[in-house]
Amino acid sequence: MLRAQTGAEETAPAATSLTRARARVVVVEAPGAMDAFTPRPALIRRAFETGLTNLARAGAVAAAWEVFVKREDVVGVKVHCGPGPLSGTRPSVVEALVQSLLDTGHPADRIIIWDKHEEDLRRSGFLALGRRLGVSVQGAVEAGYDPHAFYDNALPGRLVWGDLEFRPGGNLMGRRSYVTRLLTRRITRVINVTPLLNHNLLGVSGCLFTLAYGSVDNTQRFAGNLDRLAVAVPEIYALPEVGDHVAFHLVDALVAQYAGEESSLLHYSAILNQLRFSTDPVALDVLSIQELARQRRRAGVPAEDVSLAPYHNASLLELGVSQPRAITLEKVRLKPGSRETTRSAASAAARESRPAPPPARQKR
Repeated sequence: MLRAQTGAEETAPAATSLTRARARVVVVEAPGAMDAFTPRPALIRRAFETGLTNLARAGAVAAAWEVFVKREDVVGVKVHCGPGPLSGTRPSVVEALVQSLLDTGHPADRIIIWDKHEEDLRRSGFLALGRRLGVSVQGAVEAGYDPHAFYDNALPGRLVWGDLEFRPGGNLMGRRSYVTRLLTRRITRVINVTPLLNHNLLGVSGCLFTLAYGSVDNTQRFAGNLDRLAVAVPEIYALPEVGDHVAFHLVDALVAQYAGEESSLLHYSAILNQLRFSTDPVALDVLSIQELARQRRRAGVPAEDVSLAPYHNASLLELGVSQPRAITLEKVRLKPGSRETTRSAASAAARESRPAPPPARQKR
């Protein structure tokens, strides 16, 4: 089991074949996509489909979708809605994604919008969105957990209602975190949509954290402790029932909230009008941490000491790239009133090549 590195003396892992790998991130800039924190759906749809086609290196939206999902797949759109619709994953971004997929002819009964708790989904507007689009919206807790798929960690945790092993008046402690049945019995491909939102310990409530925490029960034992999170989050993501389902990640960077964590604090936010795409969750998280630090400096907010231990650990598990110098960033800016885009030279040169597969992962 990996041991987390924390504190000021933290260093990057020694150079290995992992650090020689490269990640590719596509950033779409859509000026005006947010109007005073109000989304503009048509522009967000354009931004999403531009990012999707660039990530897939495809000339059409339908062809881009075929790179990542097949018609027989049950697509689970994972959101992070605990912070609410203003600071969590925005329903307008998910609507653009789901409607784009539906327009290719993908069956509505093979699309599920999900997060850990159904009440959070309702409060953030996703139940209403699901009814409008004709797709399912489900909570991992309400779907139940699979007794045959779990993450085992020697650290015991106090069980709460909804955990598989919780029994009122009975067993109150457990060392296993069970995977939701949504992932073991229904969903075959995951698209993880996360906000650009700070996390007080991990730096960002990003791709690794939101998918790992939303996929299993008995997570209270890791909360509030960086050393525990730095080990558990990458290892939960690395479970075949979790990370192996991922098609790609999308960071909803229309707004960057650099303080507040699960609380919606728009006075600690900056409008970026961006969507960020990659098959590499680690690279996206590292870039998000850098962006949040940049926004704090611009706002004159004190800097936060963020440990990159969880992301170095994720690289050791071959989940992605944690070294910024190994990330290829391709920026695409939408032209007002046009569907044309400007591309980075790297993106244009790579247009005819096949997309790089998700980072290879060691067997667990």
